[in-house]
Amino acid sequence: MHGEVAVNYTAVLITAIAGFGLIAVLFVASSILSPRRYSEKKVTTYECGMLPLGRFWTQVHIRYYIFGILFVLFDVEAVFLFPWAIVFLRLGPVAFYEMVIFLAILLFGLLYAWKKGVLQWK
Repeated sequence: MHGEVAVNYTAVLITAIAGFGLIAVLFVASSILSPRRYSEKKVTTYECGMLPLGRFWTQVHIRYYIFGILFVLFDVEAVFLFPWAIVFLRLGPVAFYEMVIFLAILLFGLLYAWKKGVLQWK
């Protein structure tokens, strides 16, 4: 029994070392092979073929990032509803109450974000 566990963890360890090694090799290869000729046109902001006017750097309000994170969060959480709906009848009543608790937590998070004004698009 203990030998099987050691073999499984050894495979995971070897895969993790190979993955990190491959990432390191790719980073080194990228830094060696990347072109290094910089010009003014390469560092300007690309605006669909139009030359940018004014400053190149603009500050984006944190509200847009929070709105995007909330969208991704609720979108990913909604994905959990589909497998649950498929096996709902086989899981019994406990699964229903677990999903009610899950949806209540999501609703609480949405109401909290709404109360804080995160969903106000100004």
